[in-house]
Amino acid sequence: MAKQSWYTLAMQRVLVTGGAGFVGSHLCEKLINGGYKVVCLDNFITGSQKNIENLIGNENFEFIDNDVVKLSDEVKKGAFSHIFHLASPASPIDYQNYSEETLLANSMGTLNILELAKKDSSKVLIASTSEVYGDPLEHPQKETYWGNVNSFGPRSCYDESKRFAEASTYVFIHKYGIDARIVRIFNTYGPKMQKDDGRVISNFITAAIAGDQINIDGDGSQTRSFCYVSDLIEGIMKAMFSDSTKGEVFNLGNPDEHSIAELADKIIRLTNSESEIKFSGTFRKDDPMRRKPDIGKAENVLNWKPKVNLDEGLQKTIKFYKSS
Repeated sequence: MAKQSWYTLAMQRVLVTGGAGFVGSHLCEKLINGGYKVVCLDNFITGSQKNIENLIGNENFEFIDNDVVKLSDEVKKGAFSHIFHLASPASPIDYQNYSEETLLANSMGTLNILELAKKDSSKVLIASTSEVYGDPLEHPQKETYWGNVNSFGPRSCYDESKRFAEASTYVFIHKYGIDARIVRIFNTYGPKMQKDDGRVISNFITAAIAGDQINIDGDGSQTRSFCYVSDLIEGIMKAMFSDSTKGEVFNLGNPDEHSIAELADKIIRLTNSESEIKFSGTFRKDDPMRRKPDIGKAENVLNWKPKVNLDEGLQKTIKFYKSS
């Protein structure tokens, strides 16, 4: 079983790309609370200064306004013990509005980060996605599944660039011996998730609070598995800092599967909303019909599994949305 050792490694200098994003900002806070000196890199394409405002002024936090595709000399000359590469638009609206930027962040940006890790002998974690599985023919999805992905479609800028990022990581591990690992992140939600980012939970909560109609693609039978952000951050930390994770790929998500129609009903109930649900009758192109991670590897190697159930996580997220 893996040994948890991040607190014994405290006060090392860590780089988090995409650190002002939804997940990245939570990770920065977790690392600082663990005693690390954190350098947060972001260009605010989809991240927000508001996400890190509680960290500004902390002596162990440094922010650099920079695009991971064009790393500044300041970053290139920095010596980092660990690098978390999270920089990329991640919601469907964002990666389709910023399709070229998404391609570059996950290709050139990833290559830049891998080169930086090679130069400094840094441990590096590359954030990939469940989207590499596409519309899966295997259910639930294991890390060994190669996926069913359309390389020429509206989602391909994200799906295929993440697959490229994984392939690049494999090359750098086996050609240069860098200490890298990959996490495939499944649907994640929680505070700091932007209200207008197009994710299903943010869309539904925002509509329910306002009493607006909740729109669902198709008939709502498509499924997703939703992981609360604190659970994901714990998994990311363990993937980086546990022993024997070099060269490994881990699914990080909650295997508790729900239909989209069920999710809408749950959010209406938890918000005491009078919102009505409208089904479009048609599904979006290439939208996966089922999504559920097999997390057996993360459980066995990292001793990790989610702790926050969907009702509890939604209540915390709804509270955040109502107060922000």
